Amino acid sequence: MKIIQTPARFPPSVGGVEQYTYILSKKLVERGHEVTVVCAKEPEDALSREIYEGIDVVRLDYTGKIAQTNLTQRLPVELYREIRDADIVHTHLPTPWTADVSVAIAKICGTPSVITYHNDIRGDGIASHVANIYNKTVMQATLAWTDRIITTQESYFENSNIPERLEDKTVTIRNGVDVERFQPQDVDDDTARELGFDTEKTNLFFLSVLDEYHDYKGLENLLEAMQHLPDKYHLVVGGDGSKRGYYEQKVTDLGVGGQVTFAGYIPDETLPRYYNVADMFVLPSTSSEQEGFGLVALEALSCGTPVITTDIVGVSSEIKTQDVGKIIPPDDVSSLTSAITAVSMSPKGSIEKRGRHICVSSYSWQTIADDLLDLFNEVRS
Repeated sequence: MKIIQTPARFPPSVGGVEQYTYILSKKLVERGHEVTVVCAKEPEDALSREIYEGIDVVRLDYTGKIAQTNLTQRLPVELYREIRDADIVHTHLPTPWTADVSVAIAKICGTPSVITYHNDIRGDGIASHVANIYNKTVMQATLAWTDRIITTQESYFENSNIPERLEDKTVTIRNGVDVERFQPQDVDDDTARELGFDTEKTNLFFLSVLDEYHDYKGLENLLEAMQHLPDKYHLVVGGDGSKRGYYEQKVTDLGVGGQVTFAGYIPDETLPRYYNVADMFVLPSTSSEQEGFGLVALEALSCGTPVITTDIVGVSSEIKTQDVGKIIPPDDVSSLTSAITAVSMSPKGSIEKRGRHICVSSYSWQTIADDLLDLFNEVRS
């Protein structure tokens, strides 16, 4: 099967949708399918075309961005060239233009298309008005034209901008985790200190892009919670972005500079060590419209690390029922502070096997790729 993937960006660009597309594409290639990714050329020094771990990647120049969407002017022409002999097109929201053009060109070529609806398109100020107009007009046409809509958790259909009339063609295929890469491992104290952890304290870990489009990850609330915790707690913040300076100033203003370390961008090959050193992973997401799943919570659990998060995150029900962390209300600093204290009193070793079992049994990428292929074959038939 020839599959066209059209994320807005692709590795080495960093982000949740980028990682989702990369891992699924890799699994599809391993099963003998031909995968071509058409995306924006970001970062600028990325190759315009390459075979990336068996995946044919076409990167297009772009003239600018609207929110998180790269404006790739050559996208319609390039997609028409690639889609004509393809079996299916898999595109992604919340990136307008890329998703809209992909579905439209697929429709013109008579090729089936599928959209993974990761989360709603939102904005602040004027951008909010533009997003609302788009959600009510162009996006509705795109969702109507595509053959299937994928959400990554069952409850997301009810909380999103997907209209009720499209429920029959909306299916749930969960996110997955690489259980081979993210697994329990021993990390010595010297390495832990090099990563920014304090081996004499209880270590928390948070990971996200640090920009205005990821405010919903809840870092501001976590920093405020640190103000209410004793000095024996230490937080490592992973990730970089345009708001890093803002958060660093927030730490200073709160007077918790000695309790927080900003680790910056964390390379993929190093990330499992961070999860393993941490005594807990904290993802206090605040928006059910913007948090599509919370893949990082799965990565932490796969390493055997307890997770504190909100019921917005896709794996929250398992965290609660299997007692591998704490689920708190969104935007509740007091509950977050109490949850951190409670988890720190539970031995990590008792949680490790249960968290790992959740991921291996229900969330391996092998299982997710099989589910996606079943859907592709259903749509093609």
